[in-house]
Amino acid sequence: MNFWQYCLDALPLLLEGLLFTLIIFAIIVAIGFPLSVVVASLKTIGPKWLRRILGVYTWIFRGTPLLLQLFLVYYALPHLGIVLSPNTVIIIVYLLSVTAYESEVIRGGMAGIDNGQYEAAKALGMSRVQTMRRIITPQAIRKVLPTTCSEAIILIKDTTLISAVAEFDLLRHASNLVRMDMRIDAYVIALILYLIIASIITLIFSKLEKRYPANI
Repeated sequence: MNFWQYCLDALPLLLEGLLFTLIIFAIIVAIGFPLSVVVASLKTIGPKWLRRILGVYTWIFRGTPLLLQLFLVYYALPHLGIVLSPNTVIIIVYLLSVTAYESEVIRGGMAGIDNGQYEAAKALGMSRVQTMRRIITPQAIRKVLPTTCSEAIILIKDTTLISAVAEFDLLRHASNLVRMDMRIDAYVIALILYLIIASIITLIFSKLEKRYPANI
């Protein structure tokens, strides 16, 4: 069987895995990005004790491998009497990891906003929360769009780690086909699919950067 014929036969199963991967990706992005904005804001204007707690949280999740985090939550929690479904474990761990990284990206964007804007908002009678929501956060998000694009591409690639906790994502389906058929074509197809998704993400963010430029 030639490569193209094999593609036609293997594609339905691989697309099933891709769909699962994209669903997980969409859930993490839909929840993780707003959560990152909240965490970044709290790191900027929150009370000192809360900033310290969030600092420790980001230190842990940025400083340890995502795969190890998955293993610890998936295999260690049952020993503590806490049993979660694989999908729940995946979403929780990825959300914590993604939020740790992206909140620092957004916080960096907030730090780049001129202090005069804080003072001007204060002079207008705005509270700190209003200042962050109406003035600082929109500008910070515009500034960090390129970096956020990179984080999104890293995330779609990191979903390959899902296969480590026995979920049938794209990589797991491809690995099963390789073992069963004794040929690496499925890996090549998976690589192409990941590359297509990464290219789509890049295109979307390119359009966002043009529509919402950093300097307005």
